[in-house]
Amino acid sequence: MNNLVILPILIPLLAATLLIFMNKNILLSRGFSVFASLSAIVCNVYLVQTIFTSGIQTLYLGGWKAPFGIALVADQFAALLVLTASVVGLVTVLFSFQTIGKEKERLFYYSGVQFLLAGVSGAFLTGDIFNLFVFFELLLMASYMLIVLGGSKPQLRESLKYIVFNIISSALFIVGVACLYAVTGTLNMADLSVKIAESGQTGLITVISILFMIVFGLKAGIFPLYFWLPGSYHAPPAAISALFGALLTKVGLYAIARVFTLIFIHDTGFTHTLMAWLAALTVIFGVIGSLAYSDVQKIVIYNIVTAVGVILFGIAANTPASLQGAIYYLIHDMVIKGALFMLAGALFVYAGTNHLKKMGGLIQSKPLLGWMFFISALSLAGIPPLSGFVGKLKIVEGGFSAGYMTFSILVLLSSLLVLYSIMRIFTLAFWGEEQDTRRRKPSIKGMVYPGVMLVILSLAIGLGTEFISPYINQAAEMLSTPEKYIQAVLKE
Repeated sequence: MNNLVILPILIPLLAATLLIFMNKNILLSRGFSVFASLSAIVCNVYLVQTIFTSGIQTLYLGGWKAPFGIALVADQFAALLVLTASVVGLVTVLFSFQTIGKEKERLFYYSGVQFLLAGVSGAFLTGDIFNLFVFFELLLMASYMLIVLGGSKPQLRESLKYIVFNIISSALFIVGVACLYAVTGTLNMADLSVKIAESGQTGLITVISILFMIVFGLKAGIFPLYFWLPGSYHAPPAAISALFGALLTKVGLYAIARVFTLIFIHDTGFTHTLMAWLAALTVIFGVIGSLAYSDVQKIVIYNIVTAVGVILFGIAANTPASLQGAIYYLIHDMVIKGALFMLAGALFVYAGTNHLKKMGGLIQSKPLLGWMFFISALSLAGIPPLSGFVGKLKIVEGGFSAGYMTFSILVLLSSLLVLYSIMRIFTLAFWGEEQDTRRRKPSIKGMVYPGVMLVILSLAIGLGTEFISPYINQAAEMLSTPEKYIQAVLKE
């Protein structure tokens, strides 16, 4: 049964390897990538249900028990994120059929997507902090390939920045891992929690925790470490931007949530207060960015930064309610950001521009696209009963109970500004006088439907809260009570 834990990694990894040999046959590559993604989703649904009924699932590779061997650990938090990532991956593959172009598809595009999904799934499921580094490197190598695919000047310029800062982040990561091993003598996350609890979180351990906060903050895009993100997500084709926007920052947030609820939990007065301040500043600068630009894609990108701040605040508040909200909002944001990038890509192709001032009157010709933007705006702002509502409500509730009154009010106010930033797209691009005078406009029917699928999924998450909440509550309970994770891994 526990072999189920490795399948979310193994399926995309094997698919990526086989797709290397199919790159010349586009139809075969498309079909096999869809098949692999569907297989991963089925496996991940089964994993989520197994954890719900039977508890945390573990797998010790090579038969070596923790903390000596490599452990894969699937608790409900990790499993839900793996499932969401696989769904977003499938829809991105479908979106790619109409958008990526046959030339790029032959350049091992689908293989790169599957390698990235394997890295993301591995980062969520690993129980060892060194292997977290390994899976980060796997997804980063895949992202390096995807970000330069096509070789346009903006891609090459932004990829240089993206690669340099991720190399710095990876170097700091390995330094942090080395320091942690030197102090504790272990890298298994459950064992790290036990060792630090026994010896006490000394000043040196707290310094190491801040180093990890910097590393994961660079990858998540928190203030002031998000400066690489807007250009890097703006340069690639829409399908790649959708995959990056939906998944990459979320892996950094997952890592912060994992280590600061399991390992570095004995000096929360310092570490979590610092995290709360960084979250507030991330929200503020994300909102400012989304309001400052008239570029549709830049508006969506800066809303990623805002969402990162909101989720980080839920982790920092560290109450059962705020952790529930952070998980809700993390899943919601993976789905809705993927949808928004796809809708923005379709809008760009149809309008011929990303600038709002050059658009107008598109509601007559593309009503479905316009109303999808409208629903996405309401969901991002947390308007009930859409998917963003429950998560943001729980985060604010947890923030108030943790004593972060001002920060909680800031999160509430940011919702109005987020709503305004996306509604600008809806009002300026789809209403008013039509600016585009081209007689023939490209068909975007196949481009809109994948985005619609994710918007419908977002609606289902919001309307199906009663069905989903037991799974979210179980995930939050596992974060709130690290003893259960430790017992499952170390079999104490």
